[in-house]
Amino acid sequence: MTWTDGPLLGFDTETTGVDTDHDRIVTAALVRRDRDGTHVRTWLVDPGVEIPEGASAIHGISTEHAREHGVEPRGALEEIATAIADAVREGVPVVAYNASFDLCLLESELRRHDLPTVEDRLGGELRPVIDPLVLDRAEDRYRSGKRKLVDLCGVYQVVDTGSLHTADVDVVATLDVLERIVGRFPHLGDLDLVSLHDYQVTAHRAWAEAFNAWRSERGRTGPGAESTWPSRAASRAAAAAGAPATGTPLEPLPAAVPVAPSPAPAAPVGAPAAAAPAPVGGLAARVTGRFATQPALPVPVTPEPVAIRHDPARDRRFAGRPIQDTLIA
Repeated sequence: MTWTDGPLLGFDTETTGVDTDHDRIVTAALVRRDRDGTHVRTWLVDPGVEIPEGASAIHGISTEHAREHGVEPRGALEEIATAIADAVREGVPVVAYNASFDLCLLESELRRHDLPTVEDRLGGELRPVIDPLVLDRAEDRYRSGKRKLVDLCGVYQVVDTGSLHTADVDVVATLDVLERIVGRFPHLGDLDLVSLHDYQVTAHRAWAEAFNAWRSERGRTGPGAESTWPSRAASRAAAAAGAPATGTPLEPLPAAVPVAPSPAPAAPVGAPAAAAPAPVGGLAARVTGRFATQPALPVPVTPEPVAIRHDPARDRRFAGRPIQDTLIA
């Protein structure tokens, strides 16, 4: 029996925008998948600010709808954070697509409302976290094309049963994509959760630093990809310890292992595809027998736009059975 047998707790938010420090949660979903099936809990929140038309166009929630039907943020945030912390204490991993966006946004919202963060409740980092986006980049790094959730649903042949950019549907799709990724790369299922989490920390850092180095070589300005994953707690803990970040330590590449030229690292979710960068030499991250190139250049990230539409009936439709999701845009 491995972590793939569950339980797993999926998490997703739909928001007023993509700034994790200033934007607000409009809807959120927690989806627990275990031997008894898939169980969904959702929140529609009145964020207390105007929802921009661009965000409403994606997720379908207007300011007026949120004000009329949404709950106040403080109560919803307390419930969400409590549920996540309780699950982690039980050893249940949190699964989120582009996890750093949702977890950093949740942390900012909790602080805004003078509530303890999930890390505060746990007395340390939120771990283990599983991010199918990070795993897909690490395991299939040379595949061309975008890597939004809808794209991975196509790559891994996950069947659509609902509308993406709805928090609960996105979570179910994320869990289904994760299952297919492990099916294609079964060594991931053989890792324990601690090793899997640390593998993702190192894999994300390698991708982010290579991507930022590629941007720098081409004179591109503006925010690049942040090297820490999955939340700010990891970078704060590393800074306090005088270390660069958590994860598997770097080792020099063995002389017998050539460093092949690398294509351009996959762009952050939502960014346009780009040409191949120059090879990166020198260091590599040794993680369970795999190697990842490892330059260095931490910069803040601009996550993909997120989205929402609330449908309470979907909770009842999903309850008690596994769901596969999503081939739509």
